[in-house]
This record gives sequence, structure tokens and C-alpha cells, in this order.
Amino acid sequence: MELSNAVIAWGSVGIILMLAELIIPGGIVVFLGTSAVAVAATLQLGIIDNWVHALTLWFILSMTLLIAFRNVGQRLVGGDSRIGNIDENLDVFGHEVEVVETIGPGNKKGRIKFQGSNWSALGDGSEIKPGEKAKVVCRDNISYVVERLI
Repeated sequence: MELSNAVIAWGSVGIILMLAELIIPGGIVVFLGTSAVAVAATLQLGIIDNWVHALTLWFILSMTLLIAFRNVGQRLVGGDSRIGNIDENLDVFGHEVEVVETIGPGNKKGRIKFQGSNWSALGDGSEIKPGEKAKVVCRDNISYVVERLI
């Protein structure tokens, strides 16, 4: 039984793609390689006999494998995915800030220096003078609400 050039080409490309999955992770290339090996097998068995059928079968089989098995493969293999805090406001509560413009008394706005920028700030009703340290309590629209550190 003699192998044709197309069978060798599809089989070689398929094996190379499957091995490339070791270098290029993601769970996609292995399915493309598996499809190419399947095309080589169908060419060898005489089920298909020209390049149009081979490309069509490879495309349909690749899409089918990707849709059907990629999620299963991702669950089995896992990965280094981590979803951190997506609410940036939660990260600022309790941080120490420096007052750069007098805040208060009452609801008089002032300014604080936080994360390298100046921000509008409201106090807890008392007066907080420039140079004093304060703690972020919450956020009110675009202003931070702070209280003096003792």
C-alpha cells in the first residue's frame, strides 16, 4: 500500500500541530492537528479524493472539535487564571492619605494626595489641616470621604 503525497502532508502537518500544543498552549492547535490526521486517514482510506474535499473536511472537523471539546479540555487541564477584585473602590478603603488642602469644617471640600494624584475630599465634619494624615472611609461620587488619623 503506497502513501500519496497528500496523505503524508496532512499527516505530517497534523502531528506537527499536535506537538506544537506543547509549546503553544491554549487547547486549540491540538484540535487542528487532530483534524489534519483525520483528513490524512480519510485520504488513505479513499473516502475523499481531492484537495477541496480535504480542506472542507479539515475545516468542518476542526470547528466541530473546537466547539465540542475545548471547554472540556480547559476544565481538565486548568490554567493560571485568577479573577481579582474588579471593584476599584474596595481597594482604597482604609488607605492612609495626606491632606494637601484644608478639609472642613462641616461639608467643605478639600484635597488629598492619594496614589500620586490630588483628589477632592470631604471630611467627617471636623477640620483637617494640610499636612495631616487621614484615612479613606468611603467614596461619595467623585470625592473621597476621609477621617483624621489620630
